[in-house]
Amino acid sequence: MSGMPDVTAGETQPAMGDRGLRPWSERTVWVVRILGIASLVGVAATVWLGLWVTPPDRVQGNLVRLVYVHPAVAWIALYVAFGTVGVASVLWLWPRTRSSFFDRLAASAMEIGTVFTGLTLVTGSIWGKPTWGVWWAWDARLTSTALLFVLQLGYLALRRVPSDPESRARRSAVAALVAALDVPIVHFSVLWWRTLHQKATVLTPTLSPKIHGIMAWTLLLGFVAFTLVFFWMLAVRMRSASIEDYLDDEGMDAALEERWAEGSSIAAESEEPAAAPVGTLVGAGMPATVKGGEL
Repeated sequence: MSGMPDVTAGETQPAMGDRGLRPWSERTVWVVRILGIASLVGVAATVWLGLWVTPPDRVQGNLVRLVYVHPAVAWIALYVAFGTVGVASVLWLWPRTRSSFFDRLAASAMEIGTVFTGLTLVTGSIWGKPTWGVWWAWDARLTSTALLFVLQLGYLALRRVPSDPESRARRSAVAALVAALDVPIVHFSVLWWRTLHQKATVLTPTLSPKIHGIMAWTLLLGFVAFTLVFFWMLAVRMRSASIEDYLDDEGMDAALEERWAEGSSIAAESEEPAAAPVGTLVGAGMPATVKGGEL
């Protein structure tokens, strides 16, 4: 295929380049592998510290142990994932940096971010039931987060609409930036409106955390662990997205080559003169020579 690098047998790990399927270097494979192991260890350590080491809260008791998961998951959904999507979308829209790499990066980060937004809503509901007495309330923070989740699903659905890659990337980038407008609304909702949701514990306006000691260190570990999980998932998803794009290009080129071959064969057949029957030629007055009993 024109413009595509040669792919030898066994090269199944793509780099995150603009086009083509290239194997990851051994260093990249090890970096991704170490990132995955570090993510697993970090999450396991967070669970261990959160469940068996840190003390219960004076007000919420053991319910406070959800603080080591819920804020970290929300951190990924609102800031890390959407920050990645926003930057990648802007870089794609900017003509000087436009590349299918940034389109794949935005799409992959949005897919992972949607999962974390769903987890944010689920863990928040689990925390809210014993605290507020209901699984769900049309609170400003909850409603704006649910709206963000719907916008993310809309982005993913928009990418499924059949179109050429450039048109799909353009409309997806615009949709991502429109959805990103809801992020500051979610963040400041507890300050702009009277809500059931508690105000920020760590990212306060004065940057003075309301949690200390072993609880603060466990919370910090949770943030780091889930951030590592996000970037490991992003690397793996980008790898599979590169494979999908390569296979789509290969399938399109194969289909075009097949159509060109069919068209060339039909044209060749139409250009060949048809042989007229002998009887037709003689009947039309054309001479026939007889040699050895044959015309």
